[in-house]
Amino acid sequence: MTSIPLLETVGLRKTYGKNEILKGVDFAIEPGQVKAVLGPSGSGKSTILRLMALLEPVDSGSILLRGREIGVATGRDGRSIPLPERKLARERTDIGMVFQKFNLFAHLDVLHNVILGLTEVHGVSKAEAVDRAERMLERVGMSQRMRHYPSELSGGQQQRVAIARALVLDPSVMLFDEPTSALDPELVNEVLTVMEDLAEQGMTMIVVTHETRFARRVADEVALFDSGVIVEQAPPEQFFTAPEHERTRAFLSHIH
Repeated sequence: MTSIPLLETVGLRKTYGKNEILKGVDFAIEPGQVKAVLGPSGSGKSTILRLMALLEPVDSGSILLRGREIGVATGRDGRSIPLPERKLARERTDIGMVFQKFNLFAHLDVLHNVILGLTEVHGVSKAEAVDRAERMLERVGMSQRMRHYPSELSGGQQQRVAIARALVLDPSVMLFDEPTSALDPELVNEVLTVMEDLAEQGMTMIVVTHETRFARRVADEVALFDSGVIVEQAPPEQFFTAPEHERTRAFLSHIH
């Protein structure tokens, strides 16, 4: 029996102005799977993450979580309409998102950055939120920095706090949008190590990245986006050593 994907897009389209960024993309990830997404700038790879995270509405197509369409409701005329922000916030709980920029609040220390979503959006008591935050900060190796402010942390440390902030909501899937691209080279590995640990613990992850060594080592499948479509999807060994498509071979020749 075929299993239902944990997260799936069907015929996803998105246009900004006259630029069609996504051209009917079908994309799916199974529970516990890690997918790495590669592609040139402007190919649509970051856009699809933002749509799956319910940060922007789709133009057409569907996003399904465990087979159920999310981000929309059915209007009186039977057509899909976007959910109000309050309901979207609830649905986003199941989908963690980590961005290039860390987006931490400068006026809050590490602990309060991590608990904010729990207490303000989800109504969790402060005591429970602190307990959950402490466990997640321990998980990403930041328990000794709970009372530090973002300005006192390196970029790698800030990104690990951002990962903890997403994990504390106990999402079913984690989306990473080039999480190391804003870091100095010597700080990249500390973030990739946390992500690799998450993968080993069974976290379902979609990772937009330029880190091909990480993709090759950790991903179950690698996808190449270009001009709003998926050019190729394959297990890492096949993708990197014997790609089927000329566009994939050309892309890999440039990044190598």
